[in-house]
Amino acid sequence: MAEAPSADTLPAAGPAGGAAVTVLGEAVVDLVQEPDGRFTAHPGGSPLNVAVGLARLGVPTTLLARFSTTRFGRRLRAHAETNGVDLRHAVDTDDPATLAIASLTGDGVAAYDFYVDGTADWQWRADELAPALTGQGILHTGSLAVFRSPGADRLAAALRTARDRGALVSLDPNIRPGLVGAPAEARARVDGLVALAHVVKASEEDIAWLYPGRSAQDVLRHWQDLGARLAVVTLGAEGALAVSGTSGFRQPAPVVDVVDTIGAGDAFTAGLLAGLSRSPADRPDEDRPGSGWPDEDVAAALRYAVEVAAVTCTRAGADPPYPHDLPG
Repeated sequence: MAEAPSADTLPAAGPAGGAAVTVLGEAVVDLVQEPDGRFTAHPGGSPLNVAVGLARLGVPTTLLARFSTTRFGRRLRAHAETNGVDLRHAVDTDDPATLAIASLTGDGVAAYDFYVDGTADWQWRADELAPALTGQGILHTGSLAVFRSPGADRLAAALRTARDRGALVSLDPNIRPGLVGAPAEARARVDGLVALAHVVKASEEDIAWLYPGRSAQDVLRHWQDLGARLAVVTLGAEGALAVSGTSGFRQPAPVVDVVDTIGAGDAFTAGLLAGLSRSPADRPDEDRPGSGWPDEDVAAALRYAVEVAAVTCTRAGADPPYPHDLPG
């Protein structure tokens, strides 16, 4: 990872709206190809999806994003606001919005092409990141924002400062091959970010690309060695694996009729963070290396996460559920 600016150069800020979770990263327009060949625009981008998912689940959530003032950017902002996401610290910019072109395979799995050069989401300045540095609640980030220059190194510095001030840091690398550099370069960056995080979640596709030839269990233990207190790998229809402290977990997923998988991983993250945010012991013991949450809290958060993701798979696009949409 390139050398990040010193935390001392990043200004302090007051609470980000008193949010339980602050999400930091991009808001992207997904242009999804329909069966008839036409494209439909949907709000997307992993951080935006996570923020909306959390807000729909009733978790007070702030989104720190850079919104284009173009028509696409205004649509992204309106989507977040309509879903109850706090945008008081979001940045408006004349830079164009990032576009993702999504095509679906026969089983509903999405493949993406991206238009990212010069777009709004990667141009972070240190002062724009100040609201993330409260040291309160959960700070979640990931996806392209932690890889794309010039903002990625400033974002890493913000994570370091937030953790030093007491925030619980969550990371989902959400790998997009072709946009995050060569595997070795991306792996070094991810390892550096994992060392700043308490919670790390990735998909089995992510770890296959980042750590070829290594099992999910091996990667989870590697992340623990780097400092993560809870490490999770999602397995699609097979559920999820996790480690926390000395305990391992395997959580099966409900069987559902899949419409598409767009936003399912982000819905899982929202469910996981919602579960952890409600734990009375919302932070592992920093004085005991390798410590984690109580096993029952981790198990409950994983069950909730797979339920939230499963419901999302039954809907077109990134459309995470409300509590009343969930089983039982």
